[in-house]
Amino acid sequence: MISTLMNALALQSAFEKRKIPVRVQSSIRVDEKIAQNYVNEKCVKYLENKEVVIFAGGTGRPYFTTDTTSALVASEISAKLILMGKNGVKGVYDSDPKQNPNAKKFDKITFDEIIEKNLKVMDSTAASMAKDNNLEIIVFDITEKNALSRALKGDIEHTKLVR
Repeated sequence: MISTLMNALALQSAFEKRKIPVRVQSSIRVDEKIAQNYVNEKCVKYLENKEVVIFAGGTGRPYFTTDTTSALVASEISAKLILMGKNGVKGVYDSDPKQNPNAKKFDKITFDEIIEKNLKVMDSTAASMAKDNNLEIIVFDITEKNALSRALKGDIEHTKLVR
């Protein structure tokens, strides 16, 4: 949970260097100088004001993955899309591309297929929650140059996860 806060602060710094208004909200209580406590109403207000909001700290409870937290918070704020940056992997494959050079990449796949095929891109709770809340997820390689901005523009190799 703490590592997600550290990553959020690093991402916040990158946005601030580009003069993009950004806030970090955390489910873990930390000093307000570091991050605000996650409050849904505040978050929605910031988003309406065109500010970027970065969520950190998971749910603040054990047993819930960051994937499940992403689907939960995205549902709470009525988001339509989650960007899921992976380290060195360009999307969702039928097997681990780091271990199987013949792994087949999906351009588009449903949450049901992810669960049925037992693909390890995310846990089944997160997949079910994303499906139930009609979220889409774009899975892309976060280590590529300008990956986040390219993902926002749809200009990066990726897999789209859909209902």
